[in-house]
Amino acid sequence: MPNTDPKTRAARKEARRGSFVTTSSLMKIGIDARLVFYHNAGIGQYILRLTNALAALDPANEYFLFQSRKDSARLVDAPNFHHRKVWTPSHHRFERLALSAEIMPHALDVFHSPDFIPPRLTRAPKVITIHDLAFLLYPRFLTPDAAKYYGQIDPAARSAAHVIAVSQSTKRDITRLLGVPEDKVSVIYEAAYSNAQPIAREIARARVKSKYGVEGDFILFVSTIEPRKNLPTLLAAYSKLLDSYHSAARLLIAGAKGWLTAEVDQAIEKYNLRNKVCFLGGVPADELKYLYNAARVFALPSLYEGFGLPPLEAMASGTPVIVSNVSSLPEVVGDAGLLIDPNDVEGWTVALHRVLTENELHAELSAKGLKRASKFSWERAARETLKVYKKVAGK
Repeated sequence: MPNTDPKTRAARKEARRGSFVTTSSLMKIGIDARLVFYHNAGIGQYILRLTNALAALDPANEYFLFQSRKDSARLVDAPNFHHRKVWTPSHHRFERLALSAEIMPHALDVFHSPDFIPPRLTRAPKVITIHDLAFLLYPRFLTPDAAKYYGQIDPAARSAAHVIAVSQSTKRDITRLLGVPEDKVSVIYEAAYSNAQPIAREIARARVKSKYGVEGDFILFVSTIEPRKNLPTLLAAYSKLLDSYHSAARLLIAGAKGWLTAEVDQAIEKYNLRNKVCFLGGVPADELKYLYNAARVFALPSLYEGFGLPPLEAMASGTPVIVSNVSSLPEVVGDAGLLIDPNDVEGWTVALHRVLTENELHAELSAKGLKRASKFSWERAARETLKVYKKVAGK
C-alpha cells in the first residue's frame, strides 16, 4: 500500500509548492535493487549511492526498491521510498519473466534496471544502465554462465525506453556495438562515495597498521579480481620495482576473488611475491577510506573500464593515481593522474617508482586529483537520472 504517513504527505505538498508539480505529475518509480544483496560492490554500490542521492533530491515521487527476499537491510531511509521483497534471484535464467510478474501489481510509471537486464513483460517504460560492454569486447574473460547471461544485452537495449551510460566511452561502445541511436543514450557520470575524502595521514596509517599489519609506503589496488583488471601486469611491474629500484613499498590488493583468477596466482608464484603482496579480500567502504588515504599511490592497469570508480575515490582522498590509458579512464582521470599503456610493464614500473619517490610529483598529482574528483557528484547524477525518468514516463 502507498505510504500515507503525515511526513510523506507534508514532503510531497512542499515539493509541489516549491516546484509547481501537480499531483498528476508525480511518478511511481521502480528500481531493481536485488544486486545489493548478492554483490555489494560495483553495481551494488551504484544502486546504493544513486537511490540515497535520489532520496535527498526528491521527496515527492514514490519509489519502490525491489530487493532480494534474503536482504533485511533498509537501503534508503526516506518516507517516499518503499522496500519490496521479491523471490526472483539476481542473474537467474528465468529472471526476466519472474521479475515481471512480481513487479506488475505495483502499476509503475517507470522501471529502472541498474544491472541492464530489465524484466521482459511490464507496462512501465524501462530505463537501463549499461556500465560497460567488456563482455562483448573481451568474451574470453567470461565463464560460460556469464556469457549466456550477458548475451541478453541486445534484446535488453532494444526493449529499453532509454539507456544510461556511465561515460562517453561507454556510450560510444553502446551506439557502435549495439546499434542504439545516440539520442536514446544519456551519459550520467558516477561519483565517489561520501566517505572518500582526505583524512589525517597519520590516522589512516595507524588504522592500516592495526588492522592489516602494514607499515610505511604501499601501493593500493582496489577491484574485484578478474581478468579484465589486468592484475598480472601490475604484479610484473611490482616485481621489477623491487628488483630494479629495491623499493620497500608493499602492494595491497583490496577486492574479493571473482573469476578466472589462475593467472594472478601464477604471477604471484612466478615473481616470488607471496610475502610482499597482501590480499585483503573485499573491504567495506568505511574501511576503504583509510586504505585510500594511507596509500602512497593507487594503481589500476585495467584493460577496460566503463567508468572507473576506484581511481576517482582515490583522487577524492588526495592519493595520486596511475591508470591505464584506455576506455573511460582518461575521461575520468584527465590530467590528474599518470596514464600508462596497460601492457607496458616497464612503463608501469617507472611510473610507480616516480610517484613513490618524487615528492613534488606526488604533491602535484594529489592536488590535481582532489580538484578533478570535485567535478563529479551523486547529487548531479540523481538530478540527471530523475530527468530521464520524467522523460520516459511522459511527465
